[in-house]
Parts: sequence; structure tokens; C-alpha cells
Amino acid sequence: MSYFAPTVSARHLFLSVSPCAGAVANPRLPCKGKKVKAASQAEARPQSLSVIRDVAGGSSSLPVLATEFSFPSFSDRADDKQAEVRAMARAASAAVYSPELLTTKYSSRPIKVIRRTFEIFIGLGLFALNLWLDQLNGRLDLNRRLRAIQLRKVFTRLGPTFVKVGQGLSTRPDLCPPEYLEELSELQDSLPTFPDAEAFSCIERELALALDSIYSSISPSPVAAASLGQVYKAQLRYSGQMVAVKVQRPGIEEAIGLDIYLIRSLGILINKYVDIISNDVVALIDEFSRRIYQELNYVQEGLNARRFKELYADKEDVIVPDIFWDYTSGKVLTMEWVDGVKLSEQDAIERQGLKVVDLVNIGIRCSLKQLLECGYFHADPHPGNLLATPRGKLAFLDFGMMSETPEEARFAIIGHIVHMVNRDYEAMAHDYYALDFLSPDVDVSPIVPALRNFFDDALNSTVSELNFKALVDGLGAVFYQYPFNVPPYYALILRSLTVLEGLALYADPNFKVLAASYPYFARRLLTDPNPYLRNALINLLFKDGKFRWNRLENLLVQGKRDRDFSAKDALQPVLKLLLAPDGEELRALIIKEAVRVSEAFILGSVIDSYSSIPGFLRTLIFNGNATGPLTMSDAERENIMELKGQVSRIWGLLQSSENFDPSLLRPILQVLQEPEVQNLGGHIIGGITRRMAARLLQQLLQAPTLPASRNNVK
Repeated sequence: MSYFAPTVSARHLFLSVSPCAGAVANPRLPCKGKKVKAASQAEARPQSLSVIRDVAGGSSSLPVLATEFSFPSFSDRADDKQAEVRAMARAASAAVYSPELLTTKYSSRPIKVIRRTFEIFIGLGLFALNLWLDQLNGRLDLNRRLRAIQLRKVFTRLGPTFVKVGQGLSTRPDLCPPEYLEELSELQDSLPTFPDAEAFSCIERELALALDSIYSSISPSPVAAASLGQVYKAQLRYSGQMVAVKVQRPGIEEAIGLDIYLIRSLGILINKYVDIISNDVVALIDEFSRRIYQELNYVQEGLNARRFKELYADKEDVIVPDIFWDYTSGKVLTMEWVDGVKLSEQDAIERQGLKVVDLVNIGIRCSLKQLLECGYFHADPHPGNLLATPRGKLAFLDFGMMSETPEEARFAIIGHIVHMVNRDYEAMAHDYYALDFLSPDVDVSPIVPALRNFFDDALNSTVSELNFKALVDGLGAVFYQYPFNVPPYYALILRSLTVLEGLALYADPNFKVLAASYPYFARRLLTDPNPYLRNALINLLFKDGKFRWNRLENLLVQGKRDRDFSAKDALQPVLKLLLAPDGEELRALIIKEAVRVSEAFILGSVIDSYSSIPGFLRTLIFNGNATGPLTMSDAERENIMELKGQVSRIWGLLQSSENFDPSLLRPILQVLQEPEVQNLGGHIIGGITRRMAARLLQQLLQAPTLPASRNNVK
């Protein structure tokens, strides 16, 4: 569900909830001597609609939409924590998912169960019949898109539970073919609105307050509606602040409970009799059901929003609305109103002087931080829940469904991306154990060729050219063919990034979400001291005993584009790893590479110095030799100069970092005092000495001999 500042129209006029008949409500001057009108009575009298004052103080026939004006914030109100506790007490009777309770409840209501079963059977039975006929006629693959569209329409007709089922399936590439994933992801939460009188009555019943004592005005009809509830725009009486009031649909808990009971009963039969489905269907249904029941508790949604705000708001140009706990219960949620435009409405965004791509980049940074740093993320990422505010910030809405990424998986995902970029398919396949995609007893050897076949084609492009949706679809095809069990957190974040890329492509056909997110991965690899990522960095930089300076240069170029990149953080963890007790192998590689670099700088400097000598002198002294006194092939000379140039550029990248300061190197001096480093330095100096001695001997042995005629002169 989303709520936003829509285009101004007559239906967005506010309904005055005033105890004074015929008077415009004033939130600061309460009326006396009149009885409170019921919400339904007030709604029935459109002539009592209030008019919102415009900024200049005059009146208008249309409301002026709220902007980012500085009202007293919710955090400034006294006893905020007590208000939250009171809200939790009001939601104490909120339903919690329990398969046992559902079984007890509906096993004694056979008529109701049979009626709903018949409705579901008619809808899904026709779909199953068409699917069977397609298989019989050999048209299963040919008609897959058509059947996916049919299933989407069936779910929409069957109501909110099945809309949620479809949305859940749209994030499970291990369960559905790509065509179904795409169609089901288009499911909308839209259902007919329920009567406003019922909504207003629910507010008064849940909060135990008269409507006019809470709001000075409220929209006569919802500004947004979804499967679980609908949203009104209102003005708080005590502060004048504009708020969004989310009211739960009457009877939704009963309807969802019955559907879940029937779906779970079917899942039990599938687990028992259908061998071709390897997943535990009942476990999937239970997981899905728990999430829906959490969504039905609006106090829990408020707690989710508060936690999300603490983690992400104001740090990445992200806005999260405040919760008004005094006016929140299990079925009513009062949140700060956020003016904005849906991220999918490109023209409206551009009319405000904003760019969709900039907002998408904010969303990508926030999504990566949700997934890979804090681990707590928004589990319902669709365009309706993302708003562009007039000041260019990105607002997140609807926190009913949240999820968490296990800590181990956060680092495994980064490592997985590294292995993908480096085409290390065996390591990629083994990553699926750490990601909990595969049970330890599954043999990954048959999966490696499937990964190679797909990614060898996909990775023919550079990272900046990779299409994220194509990658997700390709991975989905692999997941569907093999016994993968994709955790919800992984599937949801893939969907989130795919949605963001899709939105950006309308504004910029060349936009690629991997190119936008790669600086984040590069920065984490370079700066994160986590052992898993340190090992991933070593595997990236070293191959066949050689250091790949081009990889380090590329990581620094990309990492510097991330706003949180720190040159200091990129240096010290590497040094600590070098001194670790188990770093013997790495130290040997570093010694070898340090000798190569030192030689490149010494010989490269000689070559550069020789190049600065005027041409006639070079011809006279060294007979025009390109390397002067040095005897080496053109290829060897090019390799030396290339290595010298790469190392120089890398040092330049570090120096040009915004937070670079020579004092940042002070930790290096401290590390150099360690006995291990002194020994390391001795090995490097010894290696350089031996290398240069060998080079000198080579020069002497290859020195040209004098002509015989001159040797025989007497």
C-alpha cells in the first residue's frame, strides 16, 4: 500500500470534523455547547467541507498540498515511549498466526469452508485444466506467458490473500519460471474501497476517541486503497500537522484466515502425495502466513517504520514518516504525511526539476545498505512504496512486510559478486552453501556447467554494461532447474534492484544497476576488515602467484565513486592481514611483488631519464638504443613501464581521495615496528639486491663486443 500527495482534485477536499454545526474546524479554538457529530453524519453533508488556507493566508477552493514544512516533530512530543506502550496495549488482541488455531476454528464451519473452496476451485481449476491441456498438446513452453497472465488475473479475482500469494511467488525464482515471475510481479494491491462510515467508525472504536477530538479535518474518501486497508489524509487537531491515516479493511482477518487454512490443507496433501515438488510446501505457506499476519498488526508496522528510520533515514537522502503512537492501534495507523510523487511517474518528477536516475541511485545505495550492512530491509519494494519528494529525497512507505539478512549471508553475497566478476564458477557454486541456497549434501558439480554456460555469455560485457534483469532471469532459470531453495531475503532484494533498474531505464535507456552498485561492492572489498571479505580481496588481486595491479586500480577507481570511501580504511586492514599469523603465504607473494615493483621503478626511472636526453646525444653515447645502457627486449621494456605506470596511478588515486592526508600513513609507521615487518623488509631488500645483481650480470654477458680490427691494432 502507498500513500502520496496526488494531483489536486475535488475529491481531495477535506471533510471538517467539527463539533460546531456549520463552522470551519479550528484546531486551536475548540467549540463549546454542541454535541459531537458521528463520522458518518459528517460525511453525509458535503456542504460542511473545510477549505485549507493557502500559503499567503487567503482561502482557495482547492487544498494546498503540504510541503516539507517544519511542524513540531513527533520526536519532540513528551512521553513518546509511554504512547508507544499504550499503542501496543491497544494491539494486544491482534491475531498471531497459528495453524492449530485456524484448524480448530474452521474445522467446525464446514459450510463456510465448502463455499470458499468452491470459489477457489473454479478459479484455479480452470487454470490447471488449461495447463494440463497445454502439456497434453506439447504447447507448455509456447503458452507459458499466456498461462502466467491467466494466473495473475485469477489471483486478482480471488482477493487479497491470493494477491499476496502471487506477490510472494513473484520473488521465488526457485519455484516459478521467469514468465510467471514477471507477470506476478505486476499484481497490484488494488481492491474496491469499503464504506467511509465503516472506516471512521473503526478509528473511533480502536482509539476510543471521537473523530473530531483527533482530527480537525479528514478527507471524505480514501486517497489510496489496497488489499488490506485504505488511507485517508487528515489534519491533527492538537498540532495542525498533516497525517496519513491507514484503516484496516473490515473482516480482512477472517477472510485471510480461511484462505490460509485452505491453502495449508492443500500444501499438506502436496507434501504427502506429489513427489516432483522437492520443497517443503507447508513450510513455505507457514512463512508466508506469518508475514501476512504481521502486516495485519499496524502497531508492528509502526515499530518496523521506527527501526527503519533509525537505521537509514537522513543518512542516504532517505525520508521515513514518523508514527503518531497516540493515534495508532492494531487496525489504525497514523503516520506523518509525506508529499511526493510515485517513482514510476517520470513526467511528474521531471516537472519538479528532479531526475529519476538520481532518485534511483539513492534507492540503490539504501537497498545495498539494507541488505549488506544492517541486514534489516524493506520486503515490499515496488514503485508505489517509493516517493520522490519536492526536495529530491526518496521516501519509503508501507513497512508491513520487513525481513532480515543473516550476517554470514551479507558477506557471502559480496563474495559471490566477486566470484561472478572473476568467472570463478566453482567458487560461485560453493557460495550457495554459505547463502543457504543448497543443503550441504547436494553435489554442486552439475551446477557449475550451467553457471558457466550462462555467465560466459552474460559477462562478455563489462560490469558497466551488464543488464541486471537479464542476470536475474538467467539465475532464475538455473535455480528453477536444480534443487535450490532461495531464501526470501535474497529473492526480495533481487526484485528490489530489478524494480529500481526498470524505473531508471525509462529515463535513461543506458542505465545499469550493476554499474551503479559496483562502487559499493568495490568500497566494501577494499575497506571492510571482515575476514571473509579480506580473503575475497586476496583471491581477486592474486592469481597464479602474481599480483593483478589492474584489478586493484579498477577497484580504487570504482570504490572512490562511493560516498563512504576512505583511503585510510583501504590501507590499514590490508597491512594487518599481511601481519596475521596465517599470512605466511601472503607475505611470500608480497615479497615477490615488492621486488618486481622496486625493479620496475628503478629501471623505469633509468629509461625515463634516458628518454629525456636529446636525441643526438643518445645516438652518440648509446648508439640509439631505446633503453640506453640497458639491454632488454621491447616487450620487457613495455611490461616494466606499464607496471610502473599502474603503481603510480594507484598511488595517485589514494592521494586524490577527499580524506587523504599524509598523517593517514602514521599507522603504517607503527606497523613497521613489528618484528614481522622488519623481517619482511629484509626479505624485500635482499630480493631487490639479488634481482639487480642478476640484471647487471645479464647486461655484462649481453654487452656487444668490439670489432676484431680494433682488437688487433698494435
